[in-house]
Amino acid sequence: MTRKSGFIALLRLDEIYVNKGQKSFYLYPIIQKFMDNTRFNSVSLLVFIVFTNIISFSSQSQTTSYQTLFERSEGMETPTYPEVIEFYQKLADDFKEIEIKEMGITDSGHPLHLIIYAADGNFSFEKQRKNKNVLLINNGIHPGESDGIDATMLLFRDLALKKNEIPKNTVIATIPVYNIGGALNRNSGTRTNQNGPKAYGFRGNARNYDLNRDFIKSDTKNAIAFTEIFHKVQPDVFIDNHVSNGADYQYILTHLFTQHNKLGGALGDYLLKSFQPQLETSLQAKKWDITPYVNVWGTTPDKGFSQFIDHPRYSTGYTALWNTLGMMVETHMLKPYKDRVLGTYELMKSMLQIIEKDGAKIKELRARAFDQIGALKKYPVQWELDTTKSSKLQFKGYKGDMIPSEVTGQNRLKYYKNKPYVKEVVYQNYFKPAENILIPKGYIIPKGQWEIIEKLQRNQIKLKEYQKDTTLIAEIYYIKSFTTKDSPYEGHYLHANTKVTPSIQQVQVNQGDFYVSTNQEGIRYVLETLEPEAIDSFFNWNFFDSILQQKEGFSPYVWEDKALEILKGNKELQAAFDHKKEDTAFAKNWYSQLDWLHKQSKHYEKAHKRYPIYRILK
Repeated sequence: MTRKSGFIALLRLDEIYVNKGQKSFYLYPIIQKFMDNTRFNSVSLLVFIVFTNIISFSSQSQTTSYQTLFERSEGMETPTYPEVIEFYQKLADDFKEIEIKEMGITDSGHPLHLIIYAADGNFSFEKQRKNKNVLLINNGIHPGESDGIDATMLLFRDLALKKNEIPKNTVIATIPVYNIGGALNRNSGTRTNQNGPKAYGFRGNARNYDLNRDFIKSDTKNAIAFTEIFHKVQPDVFIDNHVSNGADYQYILTHLFTQHNKLGGALGDYLLKSFQPQLETSLQAKKWDITPYVNVWGTTPDKGFSQFIDHPRYSTGYTALWNTLGMMVETHMLKPYKDRVLGTYELMKSMLQIIEKDGAKIKELRARAFDQIGALKKYPVQWELDTTKSSKLQFKGYKGDMIPSEVTGQNRLKYYKNKPYVKEVVYQNYFKPAENILIPKGYIIPKGQWEIIEKLQRNQIKLKEYQKDTTLIAEIYYIKSFTTKDSPYEGHYLHANTKVTPSIQQVQVNQGDFYVSTNQEGIRYVLETLEPEAIDSFFNWNFFDSILQQKEGFSPYVWEDKALEILKGNKELQAAFDHKKEDTAFAKNWYSQLDWLHKQSKHYEKAHKRYPIYRILK
């Protein structure tokens, strides 16, 4: 028995794992049984040594074939886009639990891929979501932040090889590289603040868009393909893997959860009081401390900071519109690449365990959230910090001071890593509505607004087409005021601080126009995009800028005579005009006076600043 035990220890048979087609198994129990039932002589020992060495060589060869570049480079490198797809294709070829799909062309001309892990080999989301939860992981939205790309490759490989606990009640899907154009634009310099890997992709996509600002406006084919994937998958939980830019501190991992007040109700409470704490506790037990995303710029975290609020332009803001529990992983840019990847890997494993445990609760809370939003009378379209509430963090940071710069001669921020601290800081993670709108029964969208109609249809919003011309009483918005950015932002000169003036009018509805009811699961998306005052409304993203420009005007010398005739025949208008001229600036500006009178007349075009989407209140 001594020889057998020593032989087993030498070969490490407990680690020999064989995968062949759709069958995977460990060899140790088989070989142990052979040895226990074989009379040990020189011939049988020779046969056994040859057999086990062949198997051992085969196993080692397979292990090597599934090894990633990250592992082979000892945590220094990340694979190219083709290498990533080749890796997943091999997993799909060799394991029945993994499937790879092409899901739409991106701006780069390459298709977006979706990789699915289902322990039972059933890749129908429609069937699986009835009894199981779905986790969707997005990677490489900023390809220079490649931590999630490598960590997810390890996660899928280890699930396939059964190195991790097999999820019985969760299907996992991943977009391995979302920004393909950026991934192909490989370099070693643009991540100025980042510590590894050796080479990586670029933040902008093939058309130089930042895809994490494109989820609502969908200017890119990438975003259109993501929309298709999201509504096919309908995830219960969503993870978007990133690397931070900002302050210095001790943590490798930070999290940026969907803002719980915006999510609202019991689902928002669960996110804040259970989902997030469970993740933090699980990681701390594995010696991976994590803290909320450190949202500070130009100062230091010890002074406290607020939660980053994820508007619908961002991935987790967009997915929250369908009550999906979302979070961004933000690893710390200055920590070693190997540690960042392994931390992301452990975070996803912990998240998977929570979903397995709380899956039924998550499903029930999401279903309840859809019912609750449908029962609301008002909806918040703008948010602000609630300064009456806050949380406390035991924050692990580094001392930071402002010292004279040897480059500019001005003061600069300097962190001292030899002076770590643990300090209680105030974390402002409560928001309250700053502006509400009354939820209408629905909206009317003229057929000429085809770009808006297409965006709604891509997001599975139900539209009903009018089959004949008709007239209706509706609420019309006039754009009262707004501000516009002085510089371009992701292909747009974004509007903000928009205010509207409502008016009840009879409107003409034509055959082919569309009615959009708010009584549907996509109600949040409808309200966030069609209400002009909402932060990421289609109006604020410039899709209705044509209404802001007058198409007809007047020649002053012609209008002078007509205006005089109108004033002589309208005493009320004359009185209003005289009152307006009490404003000195107005009284001194002859063109402003003529323009004001023109706007009070029948000659002024009705379309100017008239929002072309109508609200049906009853």
